[in-house]
Amino acid sequence: MPKVIEWIEAKEEDIVWRYPDEEISWGDVLIVHEYEAAVFFRDGKAYDVFRAGRHVISTANLPLLTKVLSKIVGFDKVPFRCMIIFVSLKQFQGKFGAQGQTKELAPIKFFGSFWFRVEEPNLFVNEVIGGQGSFTTDSLQNFLRGYLNEKLIDILSQYSLADVYGKLDETSLLVKNTLFDAFSRIGIELIDVKFEGIDTTPEWRDRIFYIKTGVAATEVLKMETVKKSAESLSKSPGAAVGAGVAIIPPLFQQSSTPSAQAQRMVICPKCGFQNPQTAKFCSNCGAPLRADAGVKCPKCGNNVPTGARFCPNCGEKLA
Repeated sequence: MPKVIEWIEAKEEDIVWRYPDEEISWGDVLIVHEYEAAVFFRDGKAYDVFRAGRHVISTANLPLLTKVLSKIVGFDKVPFRCMIIFVSLKQFQGKFGAQGQTKELAPIKFFGSFWFRVEEPNLFVNEVIGGQGSFTTDSLQNFLRGYLNEKLIDILSQYSLADVYGKLDETSLLVKNTLFDAFSRIGIELIDVKFEGIDTTPEWRDRIFYIKTGVAATEVLKMETVKKSAESLSKSPGAAVGAGVAIIPPLFQQSSTPSAQAQRMVICPKCGFQNPQTAKFCSNCGAPLRADAGVKCPKCGNNVPTGARFCPNCGEKLA
C-alpha cells in the first residue's frame, strides 16, 4: 500500500525537516503544504523539487532523479533510497553579533537582527543543507548566524570607524546590499538587516570625538603616545621628572610643518625681517642678529649682546 509522505505538525519557527524514512516507492503520495517545498536529495546532491500540492511519485514527475536511478537495473520495480527534505518558504528572523576591526584596525563590536526566507529550495539544499550537513532548524540558524557574522566582519573592515559611527545609515545600506548578494548565492532572500548596537573601546571613542572636531588622526595618535609615555614614566620605580621631559618633546617635533619652520626663523630687532636661524646679520638692513656678531667691550674685549648698555663681563658702560 502506498505511504503518505508529509510534514506533519510543523512549528512556526521550523525552517527545515527531513523525512525519516529514506526508502521511497513508486506510487507513494507526497503532500506539500502551502509555503513549503519538498526536495529529493541523494548522494550529496539535490534533484527534483515539489511545490504545494498532492503528488504521486512516478518517473514522470522525478525526471532528474530518474535519470540517475535508470543506471540501476530494475529501479522502476523496487523501492529506491532517497532523502526527502521539506523546506519552509515563510519569513524567519535570526540574530547576529560578533567583533571585528575597521580599516584603521579599531576594534568594533556589533549585534542585531536579520530577516530572511528560502527563495530557491534546490540551491538552498545543495549549498546549506547538504553542503553543511544542517538538517535541523537549530543547526541551520547557527550556520546562517556564522555566515552573516563572517560577511559583516569582512565588510566593516573596509570602512573607517568614523564612517561607521558618523554615517551609520549610509554604511548600513551598503552593507545590506553586499549581504543580499552573498545570501542569494546560497538560495536565500535576505529581506532586511538591522544593527541594534555598535560599539568600540573607550580609547577609540575618544579618538572619534577628536577626529570629528577637526583634529587629524595622526595628531590624535601622537597625543595618545605622549600620554602613555608619561604614564609609563610615572609608574617606573625611581623615574625622575626630567626623564619625561627628554622623551616627550621629540614626539611632537618629528614632523616639521611649514609653520614650525617659520617659528625657527630669526627676527631682526631693527627692521623685523625674518632671517635664517644661522644668519649673523640681517639680510635686509645689516643689523647684527647674534651676540657674537655684536660689539666688543672696549675694556675687557668680551662679546656684548646687541643693545646692551653695560658689559655683562666687567660692567663697563658702553657708548
